[in-house]
Amino acid sequence: MLYDQIARNKRRTIYVLIGFVILVLAIGAAIGYVFFDSYVGGLILALVFAGVYGAIMIGNSTNIVMSMNHGHEITKEEQAPELWHIVEDMALVARVPMPRVFIIDDPSPNAFATGNNPQHAAVAATSGILERLNREELEGVMGHEMTHVRNYDIRLQTIALALAAAITGMVNLAGNFFWWGGGSRRSSNDNDNGGVLQIVMLVLSIVLVILGPIAATMAQMALSRNREYLADAGSVELTRNPQGLISALQKISTSEPMKEADPSSAALYISDPMKKKKSLTHLFDTHPPLEERVERLEKM
Repeated sequence: MLYDQIARNKRRTIYVLIGFVILVLAIGAAIGYVFFDSYVGGLILALVFAGVYGAIMIGNSTNIVMSMNHGHEITKEEQAPELWHIVEDMALVARVPMPRVFIIDDPSPNAFATGNNPQHAAVAATSGILERLNREELEGVMGHEMTHVRNYDIRLQTIALALAAAITGMVNLAGNFFWWGGGSRRSSNDNDNGGVLQIVMLVLSIVLVILGPIAATMAQMALSRNREYLADAGSVELTRNPQGLISALQKISTSEPMKEADPSSAALYISDPMKKKKSLTHLFDTHPPLEERVERLEKM
């Protein structure tokens, strides 16, 4: 059951990531068609934006994400003995290097992992989670985060953040270009079939540019939801104790929202730090429904 779930979620993640990349290229092509009358120019723009944002995020993801979420690093076990030892134990069981450890001063219990790879990973825990969870529950949470590290989910989420930022950057550039009066298209005869086709393509491209950021958010959220199920399963594999994570998730989900969590990092956390109301379709949910996560854990 456990390994079937892991394989299923890996397949879904690959599909979502491929769709995400296609979306970036499609939006770039649409911007090129609308503003520069060139699909190729738009594709080049998309590749440039994705490359720049990807290089920035992958090269310095830990410091960027921790800064956005106001995390401060602890470098000695005396600063937070229990957290330090639990992270150390979970890293040993998961067979990954000891990650950097950060604490976020926030009374709401939550945690996340980030980084480029297991050799350059970091985990963060809020002060609230250290106060409210017992050792068994905290082990379940850190087992979840260490699974993200071991499975390279941290790199996957970093790439997703970079792609989403690239889409936003392209759309903002196109908007500024439009308001400053830029962009022109070759004139065509709207009475022939070619002219009608161009009009249809123009309308579709404009719609794609407008709705692109929304679609990117949906793809990012879907990617996060798939990986959360897998990390829950991984936590059970590492701790051999599903009840610890179940109890931790229940405490976290019923707590108050975090005060200063960065919205763009919400998908990284083990539970939605904003505590947004769940949508009916779950398309914009950063995390799977708690009931489904607990149900899956209880069957392990």
